[in-house]
Amino acid sequence: MFQKILIANRGEIALRVLRAAKELGIQTVVVHSTADADAMHVRLADESVCIGPPPARDSYLNIHQIVAACEITGADAVHPGYGFLSENAKFADILAAHKITFIGPSGDHIRTMGDKIEAKRTAKRLGIPVVPGSEGAVTEESEAKRIAADIGYPVIIKASAGGGGRGMKVARTEEDLEIALDTARSEAGAAFGDDAVYIEKYLEKPRHIEVQVVGDGAGNAIHLGERDCSLQRRHQKVWEEANSPALNDEERAKIGETCSKAIADMSYSGAGTIEFLYENGEFYFIEMNTRLQVEHPVTEAITGIDLVHEQIRVASGGGLSVRQNEIRFQGHAIECRINAEDPRTFTPSPGTITHFHTPGGLGIRVDSGVYSGYRIPPYYDSLIGKLIVHGRNRVECLMRLRRALDEFVVDGIKTTLPLFRDLVGNPDIANGDYDIHWLEKHLAQNP
Repeated sequence: MFQKILIANRGEIALRVLRAAKELGIQTVVVHSTADADAMHVRLADESVCIGPPPARDSYLNIHQIVAACEITGADAVHPGYGFLSENAKFADILAAHKITFIGPSGDHIRTMGDKIEAKRTAKRLGIPVVPGSEGAVTEESEAKRIAADIGYPVIIKASAGGGGRGMKVARTEEDLEIALDTARSEAGAAFGDDAVYIEKYLEKPRHIEVQVVGDGAGNAIHLGERDCSLQRRHQKVWEEANSPALNDEERAKIGETCSKAIADMSYSGAGTIEFLYENGEFYFIEMNTRLQVEHPVTEAITGIDLVHEQIRVASGGGLSVRQNEIRFQGHAIECRINAEDPRTFTPSPGTITHFHTPGGLGIRVDSGVYSGYRIPPYYDSLIGKLIVHGRNRVECLMRLRRALDEFVVDGIKTTLPLFRDLVGNPDIANGDYDIHWLEKHLAQNP
């Protein structure tokens, strides 16, 4: 087991990893920018190192400073959390060159799954169902028209190096295709420094279903069920739940087994999430995230398995703590992402939290690094906390969530709490009758 882990992140995820490390008896080091000097994870860590000014490029994305912090403190492993450098293959390679363990997959696996075209090829080779579309990057308009005609309109143009909805454009007719191609390429080049794009069939009313997997790097892997992340705004997840209200037991078992077998065949090491669009009983691979997900707590709630413990255990060579036949799925869990944003316009709302009170009681978990008097800096992601609720079934979970949202108090800034209070009482949500377009339509109809 590791002696000392450096946590290369901030906010609630840094605190989440810190707690897991302490439970395993491992010393912790956190890095922070000058803007985060008073953050909770900095206060609770065994050691902290300031690595730069507020801009992420000068601190949390500064690989040289993070490696230097490892060497100064004697950290023998790095947990990257999510975001920042968590899916940076170069970072994983540099740590390996310095004989520091990256708590995550190999640089090669990060590279493969970070390239959307190569990821799709790999998924297809491993037996994972994929969306019909181009086999690789599309460079000519004539080629794009031929592929679109073969698979049928509407189609979606996606950036090969994309994420977060950038470099994605829908074409419903051949006339739309030229503009969509040019716009997607331009956005991809500006956002990712790579203007390669590919084409897929555009599904009209799909769910976003993802499967949590963990591999030991030696050909063994497990799946921990699926999460439904269909409530999204601008391709960003807002509300996640496990299990999905759209799947039956046979479907979830089949897709779980498909994913765990693929991860085992890859000899993948660590936690990962294989994401799908689901429509009319069919799954279509969209990407794999080679890191811990923001929404991982809902999986922990229904399985009782600590995913960060598993990440650390696997990275240290200890293997998986459970076998597939030992995993039991119990109840239902929902996570709401509480952001420092205006609940109507979604503009960021940095500032000082004057009063912070979290809900409690059976089945309630709040992952947050903020406190009364804490100042939300304007430099980073607006997530300030996650409310995770677990119940014996979905009905109980929704009732418990309603109560928890009523108890949650954040004063001094605007937050998205009012949005969730609205959603939890909506009949479509209560019935599990929603898709990836539902939330944006709901917001447009209820300004």
